[in-house]
Amino acid sequence: MSRTSQRSTYRVLAGIAIPLYRLVAKISWRGTENFPATGGFVVAANHLTEIDPITVAYPVYKSGIMPRFLAKESLFRVPVFGRLLSHIGMVPVYRGTTRAKDSLEAAFIELNDGGAILVYPEGTVTRDPRMWPMRAHTGAARLSLQGQIPVVPMAHWGDQEVLYRDPQGKRTFNLLPPKKVRVLIGEPLQPQELMRPGKQTTDQPTADDLNYATTVIMDRITALLAELRGEQAPADRFDPSAPKESR
Repeated sequence: MSRTSQRSTYRVLAGIAIPLYRLVAKISWRGTENFPATGGFVVAANHLTEIDPITVAYPVYKSGIMPRFLAKESLFRVPVFGRLLSHIGMVPVYRGTTRAKDSLEAAFIELNDGGAILVYPEGTVTRDPRMWPMRAHTGAARLSLQGQIPVVPMAHWGDQEVLYRDPQGKRTFNLLPPKKVRVLIGEPLQPQELMRPGKQTTDQPTADDLNYATTVIMDRITALLAELRGEQAPADRFDPSAPKESR
C-alpha cells in the first residue's frame, strides 16, 4: 500500500476516533515538515499510555499520510476488528515465534511502497517512574539499516494526564476537562547516521550495530521529550529487564 492508500477508510475511522479524542485532549504539534515528502519512513515515538496511537498517528494523518502501526498479531484474530486492521495495512507482530521475521517482511513491503510505519521502540508503555523512555527493542533500527529507510523521531507529552498507568500497572482516568497534549517531531535520522563509526554497510547488521542504532534513535526521542517537558533527562535509561535492586 502507498502512503495515501485506503484514504476513504481512514477518513471514516478518523471521523469516529478524532472527535472522541478531542473531548479529552487538546493536541498541538510542531515539526510535520520533517516527514519525508517521498519514500517510506519509520516514525519512532515514546510510549506513555494506551491512547498514544491516536496522539502519534494524528499529525501523520493530518499531513496526508495514512499511518500504519506494528500491532500485536492477536488483534488480527479478533472478529471484524482483525479484518479492518488488515484492510488498512496494519502490520502484525509475531513476537517470540518462528514467524517473527514475517513482521519485518510485511513492514518492508509497506515501506518500499512509500508508506509510513509507526513504531514504539520500547515495545510497551514506559515503566520508568518518571515516564522517561526506557531501554528499547531494535525493530526500528533494523527496519532503517536493512531497508535504508529514514527514521523520524517523535516525542509527545500530556497523554498521561488523561490516562495514567503506574509502574505496577494500575490505571487512573482523568477525562475532563480536556488535557493539553504536545507533540514534537524531529528531523529524520538517515541510515548513515545510525551506523557505527567505521561501518561501511548495513545489509546484515550485527547485534552491536542494532544496539548502537537503537541508542541513537532513543537518545533523539529523549532529547525531544526533554524539550517538551523543559527538564533534563536522566543520564541512564531505565531498564525494565534489570533486577529491581539494581535500577
